[in-house]
Amino acid sequence: MQIINLSSLFLAPLEGWTIALLIVLPVVCLAIGGFVGWIIYKRLTDKKLGTVEARAKKMVDDAAAECKALKKEAILEAKEQELKLRNEFERESNEKKKELNKLEQRLQSKEDNLDKREDSLLKKNDEIEKQKRDLQSKEQEIKRTQDKINHQHDLMVQELEKVAQLTKDEAKQLLTEEILDETRRDVAIQVRNIEQQAKDEATTEAKKIISLAIQRCASDHASEITVSVVPLPGDDMKARIIGREGRNIRALENATGIELIVDDTPEVVIVSGFDPVRREVARLTLERLIADGRIHPARIEETVEKVRKELDQEIKAAGESAMFEVGIFGLHPELIKLIGRLKYRTSYGQNVYKHSIEVSQLAGLMASELGLDVNLAKRAGLLHDIGKAVDHEQEGTHVQLGADLAKKYKENANVVNAIAAHHGDCEPKTVEAVLVAAADAISGARPGARRETGTNYVKRLEKLESIASGFNGVDKSYAIQAGREVRVIVKPEQIDDAQAMFLAKDIAKKIEAELEYPGQIKVNVIRESRAVEYAK
Repeated sequence: MQIINLSSLFLAPLEGWTIALLIVLPVVCLAIGGFVGWIIYKRLTDKKLGTVEARAKKMVDDAAAECKALKKEAILEAKEQELKLRNEFERESNEKKKELNKLEQRLQSKEDNLDKREDSLLKKNDEIEKQKRDLQSKEQEIKRTQDKINHQHDLMVQELEKVAQLTKDEAKQLLTEEILDETRRDVAIQVRNIEQQAKDEATTEAKKIISLAIQRCASDHASEITVSVVPLPGDDMKARIIGREGRNIRALENATGIELIVDDTPEVVIVSGFDPVRREVARLTLERLIADGRIHPARIEETVEKVRKELDQEIKAAGESAMFEVGIFGLHPELIKLIGRLKYRTSYGQNVYKHSIEVSQLAGLMASELGLDVNLAKRAGLLHDIGKAVDHEQEGTHVQLGADLAKKYKENANVVNAIAAHHGDCEPKTVEAVLVAAADAISGARPGARRETGTNYVKRLEKLESIASGFNGVDKSYAIQAGREVRVIVKPEQIDDAQAMFLAKDIAKKIEAELEYPGQIKVNVIRESRAVEYAK
């Protein structure tokens, strides 16, 4: 209402104040409007502030009430939780108390049992002490009894010594010797039975294998001797061979290295030399010169050279033939030539070339029967006497020379061992080496394989009988079957059956050590007891 009145006052006088009013009136209106707006805003603001404070107070009051309610609820929950925990604690405490009570009862029962056991042990200890005292008293009693027995034993021993006229030690020694003799006799009998059984089985199997090998081996059984005698068509040829002032024979000897013996033997010239190949060259040369009829130094040298070349080819061909015949390959060319040279080498009248082939075949057949390395056995058998091809040129035994040659030409170590061991110079390392030695003995020992002079034969038999007769208890000894068996007759009162077996072994060992012989020698010890009585 106040605003309306003021407007009417300003609008009434419009005449003079029109322009001023037109200028001032908007400003005043604006000022009044702003003031009125401020008042209205303030009132509204105060009203709003009152409302907000009231609401805030109300909210605070509500929050306080809610806090009290929550506090009460929390207190109640805490009390309930406390009560719950207290109940659980009491329950667990009761359970623990019960368990402790049970444990206490168990401990109490154990203590009671221990007390009972202790009482029982004390009782047993008392009983043991009592038994110990009883044993001590019994021991003392036994000791006194033993002393009495020893005293009586000493008295009896003294009486026995007086009666037997022997001391205790002498009687003990006599009894020991008797027991040892009986034990030795029993052991000898058992050993003899076991050895006899083993020998029978081994001999049967060995005979079977060797017989099969010999039957399958198709070697000749006739011994060969390299010819060293050249027949002449007439005695006048001797003069032509000798030549004027001996120039032809000297040229032939110088060219061949062999000695020609032209003596009074009719229509024969003897070719003498240690080298079998040179001897063969000289023989062939002489035969060709005799057949040709032209004998002079130039012709001799030409023929010798031609024969030597031809013989070298034959030697190589013979070596290859031996290699193919036994079925082995890969030998060194020099070894092949040495094998061919063996064709002109003999041992006790047996051709070494054919002997080597035979040993190779026998060793291979026996290795096949036994399921061994056949190729190794054949190779070692063919090369076992390779040293005899050079033993007239170099120092050493044919065994040593053969082993050295095999090493030189890169042969297998087992082949070298078989060559070195085939005469027992070293120990064989393989079964094939043993087979080679056995095949060598078979080839050399079979009838007709080797020849021996009568003097050497008789000496060997005499030596064999003297070795057997040199043992104590031997009555007589006889060498039979061409020296392949010696029969020894012993004195029965000095040698019993058990000792006869040991005597045969001792004789065999001494024969092996002192005598050289082909093959094997059987030692047969004969013990005979005769009881003779006459009825009257």
